[in-house]
Amino acid sequence: MKNQWLLLLGVWMLYVSFGLIATSLAPLASLVIIDLGMTHAEMGLAMGAWQFIYIFSAVPSGILLDRIGARHALAIAGIVVGLSALARVFADDATSLILAVMLFGLGGPIVSAGASKVVISSFTGSSRGFAMGIYMTGPAIGSIISLTTTHAILLPYFDDSWRSIFLLWAGVAFLSAFFWFSLATVAGSSATGRQTGPHVSQTRVIGELITRPAVVIVLLMSISVMMFSHGLNNWLPELLQSHGLSPVNAGYWAALPTMIGIISSLIIPKLATPERRFKILIGLSLAAFSASIMLRLTEPSSLLAGLLLQGIANSSLVTVLILTLLELPEVQERHAGVASGMFFSASQLGGVLGPVTIGVLYSPEMGFSNGLTLLTTISLTIVAGAILLQYRLGKAPPTTLQM
Repeated sequence: MKNQWLLLLGVWMLYVSFGLIATSLAPLASLVIIDLGMTHAEMGLAMGAWQFIYIFSAVPSGILLDRIGARHALAIAGIVVGLSALARVFADDATSLILAVMLFGLGGPIVSAGASKVVISSFTGSSRGFAMGIYMTGPAIGSIISLTTTHAILLPYFDDSWRSIFLLWAGVAFLSAFFWFSLATVAGSSATGRQTGPHVSQTRVIGELITRPAVVIVLLMSISVMMFSHGLNNWLPELLQSHGLSPVNAGYWAALPTMIGIISSLIIPKLATPERRFKILIGLSLAAFSASIMLRLTEPSSLLAGLLLQGIANSSLVTVLILTLLELPEVQERHAGVASGMFFSASQLGGVLGPVTIGVLYSPEMGFSNGLTLLTTISLTIVAGAILLQYRLGKAPPTTLQM
């Protein structure tokens, strides 16, 4: 019993460093744009660069996890994530920055898929949703630290050197990788080891899963969810500054969705039992829709409401969708690694499109208005997907893969 919580602590620490580095560019965007002579479109490409690599590396990451086990795979992932932050220290133009961010896309999906696999393998029943919610607070806490400390503490301390901040986050990632490997070694659980039993072609598993309608609906929903989430999160500090907030205050306000998200991610996934899951998915989708409307307004009360709704939606939509996917009869624990890889591969297509599209749609005259219109439309597709998934699962009998 104690070992499973050690494993959860280890993946949580890795996910904190994941969140730190994934969001580290957003509060520094203005400084980096000026220092490297970049356009907003180029910065959008940089913000979405790791998600682009994620698309192609997530499925191999899931296969790697099933082959060599989570202990070694997640340690490697933490090191690669740290190297991405370290490479940003030496960026001298848009191209080198984009390449440095791309490196994150090689380590990030191993962390995402590996954490899900460890939780699914180590926890059962209602504790599974609770454990899933706990580890999902990791990137949220990392994001809060990044957003709130960058302008208020770190830039003044480092004499406005954004490169020093990336160096600091690289060190955090390397330490997290070391702690994970140590905790996983002490725990000695089969959840972190190699897959046992007869060898099954992972290509065949992917081919079988992609023919299942419920799996396809979840994957398509994940694209919309991450397009909304990453598109809004990456540009949120700039959006708030366009409403008249100072960089420091924008950092504090941008952290509000993450703060409320930590609370909701501990509550909502545990409540999202199969019988209530689709009502919760629809409710979260409507929260995202409302947030995209309210963030157009400049009144503090409207902005606050929009940020709180954004936090509730962003923190739990991905978690509930992953739970839905991994608990499908055709997936379960045996195919958790490859299914998680498929999920994050599909979702990061949206992760790429979100920041890039909003960056392209930005204009000095219209600001982020067109981008917010796009996010409103996306949130409605998530509502439609939840309704369709409920109908499909209610209509079709449960099936398992014959392998």
